Amino acid sequence: MGRTRLFASLCGLVFLVNLARIIFAPLLDVFIAEFAIGEATAGLIVTLAWVGSASLRLPTGWLLTKVPRHHLVLVSGTILAGSSAVAATATTVPHLMLGTFLMGIASGVYFVSANPLVSELFPDRVGRVMGVHGAASQVAAVVAAPLVALTLFVNWQLSLWLIAVAAALVTVYIFVVARETELPDAGRHDSNLLASALSEWRLIGTALAIAGITVFIWQGVFNFYELYMQSKGLSRGMSSTMLTLVFAAGIPAFFVGGDLADRLPKVPYLLGIVGTFAAGLYALTAAESLWALITLTVIVGFVIHALFPAVDTYVLGTLPDETRGSAYAVFSSIWMLSQSLGSYVLGVFIEGGYTYDEVFAASAVVLGASVVVLFIVDRTGRLPG
Repeated sequence: MGRTRLFASLCGLVFLVNLARIIFAPLLDVFIAEFAIGEATAGLIVTLAWVGSASLRLPTGWLLTKVPRHHLVLVSGTILAGSSAVAATATTVPHLMLGTFLMGIASGVYFVSANPLVSELFPDRVGRVMGVHGAASQVAAVVAAPLVALTLFVNWQLSLWLIAVAAALVTVYIFVVARETELPDAGRHDSNLLASALSEWRLIGTALAIAGITVFIWQGVFNFYELYMQSKGLSRGMSSTMLTLVFAAGIPAFFVGGDLADRLPKVPYLLGIVGTFAAGLYALTAAESLWALITLTVIVGFVIHALFPAVDTYVLGTLPDETRGSAYAVFSSIWMLSQSLGSYVLGVFIEGGYTYDEVFAASAVVLGASVVVLFIVDRTGRLPG
């Protein structure tokens, strides 16, 4: 019962740390108008949240060899509460960028420390609990656009203040529950970050090869999804609804994706997800009618979000106790860094005169080609499964 309560509280905090990363996507057009900036600068603001998320993952992994996982979870909640307040008080673009970067740091510290903890709380059903944990974070993605729409009746800062207050309350609750819970000690022999990562380099490299380009592309897609839908001729309100829909499709995807990750061969399953995402994204660029856009939005949203619990289950479920925390931190750091520039790169291409459809279609082709190559390599038995 203690572990269940702790898991529930972690689901509450992961909702907030993911909301802190997603909240900037529906605020992009507000920032463009409020601070008189272009798409590239707006994309850089979002990118800083993800760069921040990547920046302290390796140091966090090293700290996991010294301190219990739940201690760093508490640190992440504290950082989130303070950094959200910093962003909420921003009056200049550099000030806003600082707050965004710090909010990203909070999420990075959280995921590196909490994901191994979640997998160790219930080691016999890693995929399922990672799916539930991921679904909790995905609810934040669904709530983000409506929350911003509601708070804009007051001001854009209100949504960030709400995150700050909620993060403080949930962090205190986790502190209380963790003191009353018998926690797993699976990571007690994980004492050397570099050695652990080097011993698991094939697994880390395979996971990055499968998911690295995919999430880089996804960063650009979802952060500019509202503007993309507007370029397709949809109204601002309908475009916001489409962004909500692409994230809403992810809620069942986390449940289904995590459950299937426990049951199916992991590498072929991951390649199937990536290939389907590439096909859906390419089809989206050719869609014109509203119903086609809605259908493909649901498909793309479902498929891409099934990837996240599948990757985490592949890595965390395969790693042994003595390397799990350190090796996952290295994987997570590189993975997050590889995707963090996606929004900025897309903004540069759009300002350079390319259309969203052209950029996304080219991305889908590259992604599809990578799946074919990795599938051939996997058939030779060279990828760890």
